[in-house]
Amino acid sequence: MSDIKRNKVEQLLKLAEDRSGESRRQLIEQISDLFMADECRLTEHQRALMLDILIKLISELETVVRRELASSLAEGEHVPAELVRLLANDRIEIARPVLEKSGTLRDEDLIEVVRNRSDEHRFCIAMRERVSEQVSDALVENGGVDVVEALLRNQDAELSKRAMEYLVAESRRVDRFQEPLLSRHDLEPELAHRMFWWVSAALRKKILVDYSEVDPVALDEALQGAARKAIDGHHDEAEGIMARAKALVARLSTTGALDVAFISQALKQQKIPVFIAGIAQLGGIETTVAWRIFLDKSGESLAVLCRAIDMGRNDFSSLYLLVGQARGGARVRKAHHLEDILGLYDSMAVDTAKAALSYWQRDSQYQDALQELSDVR
Repeated sequence: MSDIKRNKVEQLLKLAEDRSGESRRQLIEQISDLFMADECRLTEHQRALMLDILIKLISELETVVRRELASSLAEGEHVPAELVRLLANDRIEIARPVLEKSGTLRDEDLIEVVRNRSDEHRFCIAMRERVSEQVSDALVENGGVDVVEALLRNQDAELSKRAMEYLVAESRRVDRFQEPLLSRHDLEPELAHRMFWWVSAALRKKILVDYSEVDPVALDEALQGAARKAIDGHHDEAEGIMARAKALVARLSTTGALDVAFISQALKQQKIPVFIAGIAQLGGIETTVAWRIFLDKSGESLAVLCRAIDMGRNDFSSLYLLVGQARGGARVRKAHHLEDILGLYDSMAVDTAKAALSYWQRDSQYQDALQELSDVR
């Protein structure tokens, strides 16, 4: 050991023996300098000695001194892991800079903090420059709404497929998750379109604009497969009103008699199952999806369906009003509602609408509209 380093260590040991507040402050500053400065790199023995002194003193230091220590060591590259972990588990005003910035903390260190400390600690971790999937999973499992929202807004946080699917489902209950989810670069289009059914009108438009790109070949195959399934599905369905409606529609489709005029007439006569079977056949979708579209009071999903089959603007306008009347009795939509829905219809490309239909059709996990049939029967 050089004379300079020996003198430095001896000086630190003397400060450690002095229990005055000023001596403790000087001790913290000088040990921090030793850990931070490359030119004063300690040997392993010296580092162990200094670390032992510091850890024993930390619990006795004033909060303000511990906070200064944490701030000074937060971005250090050679800070002992034991010291960083100790500071990370301290009170939040002390732990914050370390949790947000320290690269010394490993995933297992962060997960331990997530599981055992407060939501304020978790929030700081969610704001880190990089958050791994494992840490994100722990935050989603243990964190409150504020923590999860912060995690979603952190574009550098990695989210596992399992976590993303869970948060998409939770967004139906927690509105605050919806916008940050739909703003993430790693949200899969299928999950985005799953959210269509419960987000606001503005976010629905965002879904249709930002998540409309699909492989054209895959889309054609999906739509053709869905159409074949819609045509053949009535053979496997139990006898009943819906089964008879599907059989009727399938026969009309084979003769070319299934058109907008027919499904409009079915609505006027309050033959809802026939209408549902008709739009399912025209759109190449399951009747579960068609029921969901019918029950969607905004009419936006109906606009998507009608645009996907390239229905004329006037036909769509009439159908939109008929659906509103069929679902709500004598109530008629206000004029501005019709203007808004026609604006969406006009701005939507046919390929975009087809893409949305394809995602809805393939989303078997959320096709639960049959559960809602009792509301209209």
